[in-house]
Amino acid sequence: MKVLMFTNTYLPIVGGVSESVQRLKRRLQDAGHRVLVVAPRLAGQPAEEPDVVRVAAVQHFNGSDFSLPIPLPGQLFDEIETFEPDIVHAHHPFLLGGTAARVAETYGLPLVFTHHTLYEHYTHYVPGDSPRMRRFAIALATEYTRLCDAVIAPSESIRDLLLERGANPEISVVPSGVDTLRFVMGNGSGRRERLGIAPEAYVVGHLGRLAREKNLAFLAEAVACALAVLPEAHFLVVGEGEARRTMAEIATVRGVAARFHFTGRLEGQALIDAYHAMDVFAFSSHSETQGMVLAEAMAAGLPVVAVAAPGVCEVVVDGHNGRLLAEDDAAAMAAALIDLAGVERRAPLGEAALATAAAFDEACYAERCLVVYRRAMACRPPFAQVDDRGWERVRSRLGAEWQLLRHRGRLLKHLVQEE
Repeated sequence: MKVLMFTNTYLPIVGGVSESVQRLKRRLQDAGHRVLVVAPRLAGQPAEEPDVVRVAAVQHFNGSDFSLPIPLPGQLFDEIETFEPDIVHAHHPFLLGGTAARVAETYGLPLVFTHHTLYEHYTHYVPGDSPRMRRFAIALATEYTRLCDAVIAPSESIRDLLLERGANPEISVVPSGVDTLRFVMGNGSGRRERLGIAPEAYVVGHLGRLAREKNLAFLAEAVACALAVLPEAHFLVVGEGEARRTMAEIATVRGVAARFHFTGRLEGQALIDAYHAMDVFAFSSHSETQGMVLAEAMAAGLPVVAVAAPGVCEVVVDGHNGRLLAEDDAAAMAAALIDLAGVERRAPLGEAALATAAAFDEACYAERCLVVYRRAMACRPPFAQVDDRGWERVRSRLGAEWQLLRHRGRLLKHLVQEE
């Protein structure tokens, strides 16, 4: 099978969607399938990238970690027609997601969309953020599903949310994959030594982008409260972003700044070693559709203390592999972290976490995506070359533009109705 993927985030960006696309590409190729990824051109990208086509993009849009691809479908036609894809897989509903829909319609290919993100939690990156903008973000993703032959939701709670919003009902639940075996072994003691953390210390950890939508001010407050009660405890934070300053300020006010350790962004074995330097993983985001870092942490044997949110509830089971809090209650999260300071309290949760992680192995992810692809392909004819100079090519491109125009019209209708 030949799979054409479109993503707005890819290497060298470190994040859930970028990692998910890379893992799916690798696993599909390992299974003998061909994959071509269309992604934005980014500073620091690998010099050699087999099976990747880069398009022009504005870097660090509005001061964020994200790029803003400039979709120019004409420059892709030669690569696409040489590749002769069987299916198109979009990982975003906008920017290159629009290009994916245009390509699928032009060539009569099935379009699959993975709803990776709750986009309404990210509108603060757009000038003029407002409740109306958040409603628009919801409508954008929901209406995009109607352009698709199949939709992938990373968790059951996201599937239910999409159905509640009136999305295309052809939704399959396929959790994003993690290379679980890769996270089993790590040098946690070495990482602790470099940070000046004693081997016997209790270490609460967190890993991810330190961004506003991750609810990190709340997390820092809860962990600082726990550290105030546990003088030998430390907080290990892996990642980079604008929320780092806020977290550090909270630690200073609480008098525990010396025990907040910010490593910056880590990759490869250094990231795995950081997981193994932790005793428990703390998570507070409400913007996840699954939270792959939870599966990674559990693959390293860590119990998780998290706030209940879409996607998180499918991974963390209260009292089984961690603690799941009903709401943002800093005192309750601090109490849960304090309770797990004893090895005897967290050991059985860590064992259950390892078993949970196995269900999210990336091999399962690729196999489940293939099932979705085949189901979507069964409803569409195979790829057929069209004479670039003929009326058929003109008609197919006009048809694609008409479908996108209808999509935008439905979005406008949503906005007008909510005035």
